[in-house]
Amino acid sequence: MQASQNRQASSGIHEMYHQSVQEIDPYCLSHFHVLENNVCPDTGSQGNSINFSSCKKQFFTLESFPATADLSACNSPSAVSVLSSRSPFSPQVSQSCSSDQHNSFDNTCGSPQSGCSVTDDDNELKHRLKELEISLLGPESDIEDSCYCSFRGGAHRDASVARWNWNKMVEMIPRLNLQDTLITCAQAIHEADINVATLFMDVLGQMVSVSGDPAQRLGAYLLEGLRARLERSGSAIYKALKCDEPTSSELMSYMSILFQICPYFKFAYTSANVVIWEAMANEPIIHIIDFQIAQGSQWIPFIQDLSNRPGGPPVLLRITGVDDSQSAHARGGGLQIVGRRLSQLAESNGICFEFHAAAMSGCEVERSNLRIRPGEALAVNFPYALHHMPDESVSTQNHRDRLLRLVKSLSPKVVTIVEQESNTNTSPFLSRFIETLDYYTAMFESIDAARPRDDKQRIRAEQHCVARDIVNMVACEGFERVERHELLGKWRMRLRMAGFSPYPMSSSVTRSVQNLLREFNENYKVQEADGALYLGWKNRAMATSSAWR
Repeated sequence: MQASQNRQASSGIHEMYHQSVQEIDPYCLSHFHVLENNVCPDTGSQGNSINFSSCKKQFFTLESFPATADLSACNSPSAVSVLSSRSPFSPQVSQSCSSDQHNSFDNTCGSPQSGCSVTDDDNELKHRLKELEISLLGPESDIEDSCYCSFRGGAHRDASVARWNWNKMVEMIPRLNLQDTLITCAQAIHEADINVATLFMDVLGQMVSVSGDPAQRLGAYLLEGLRARLERSGSAIYKALKCDEPTSSELMSYMSILFQICPYFKFAYTSANVVIWEAMANEPIIHIIDFQIAQGSQWIPFIQDLSNRPGGPPVLLRITGVDDSQSAHARGGGLQIVGRRLSQLAESNGICFEFHAAAMSGCEVERSNLRIRPGEALAVNFPYALHHMPDESVSTQNHRDRLLRLVKSLSPKVVTIVEQESNTNTSPFLSRFIETLDYYTAMFESIDAARPRDDKQRIRAEQHCVARDIVNMVACEGFERVERHELLGKWRMRLRMAGFSPYPMSSSVTRSVQNLLREFNENYKVQEADGALYLGWKNRAMATSSAWR
């Protein structure tokens, strides 16, 4: 199945989910204070994806790309790599940054230090682009397309480009705003203006660095995505990254770093586990279906707490783990590793346990794969998993809604869903780029706050657990684009159409997440709104946790 094949190429924030078992933390603790301001209502605005033909030149390797790297062309196919030594991580405005209020806890656009400086008026952005073009090339800078040869063959620019006053351009670069320049470059690609896009890619090459500040690091990955899109090779580059994939032990190490310094997945574990725990308080037979089982680490504290449950542990605990080859690579083996580990843990805690492996993409799952039995209390867990399911905008099969209807037909007692609070699914390219820029700016700031700027482990973790998702969102379309986030408002619509109703979250869920956040930077916030929990970085909502039945 094509959707399954593309799903297997996906990495990103969900890869943080594959952390080692030893690193899981307890999920139910004490008190922290909640945001006082309100979470903005989200919207489900949509747009049409676009494609256009273009040409482009050299690619660089992000791992060693400095802010002042040489821009000479590369002929080697191996150089066509978003990060030659590998890369994947994760979490995005709808039609425009200001029109989509979902991103901010207080109706602002992005986090205070990094909110995207964009204009909603197309003409104003075009005007700014032209001003920058004139300032860089001069008013007589009518460069012919022939100056920008196809770089697939490694060709260099025509000699006429020598009229560029490159030294003067380099002098101007420090005065340019990086975010504005990125958006201007994306606007040029959106309008198929190859000359301007190529020019600004060269300018951006002097402004970004994987070892710089958060904006420079993110800019390096976004620039590579723009290069791949202009080359119309985003899919090939995205898939080629797996050729240089780190060993499973290396990838686990990178993910472990992010798991420890960022609360995004601990937020998912904590909120879902407390909801499921409360829903299953008196159930004798419990069956949990996890649509992103990964290492199985989420269920370690859950099993341990079941052994101390008032009234005794359940008669039987069953866990069905849905998984794919990407998780298998991170683990260094198949789902039998997870089953064996959880079985040993359950046995040591005096709990009768069964594990069922469903080694497949979520969009391949059918009822028969889940082995539902009568008389059991069913909980279904979607931790950053549903956004990888192709929907009606990608396929007439619409696996996203099909899977929700399938789960509803199982009559679960509770369904837990954690997703990035972002809108990149059906947004057209430019809106999606601005959303990605805004979301990941907050993400990179949050990572930066936890480790020194020159921390090589953090740099490697970003490269191996972030960058491929960024390239996928910027460079790919259709089935090739597997990173397709939606806002909670859109998830609500889908869930209600599938027959679900909200499952109330108790105050203990919020308290548990508040306590978790005490381990992290004070700029992480949690707030309850409309029956869901929002995790935020400064003013930007980053993830939501909700429960359904």
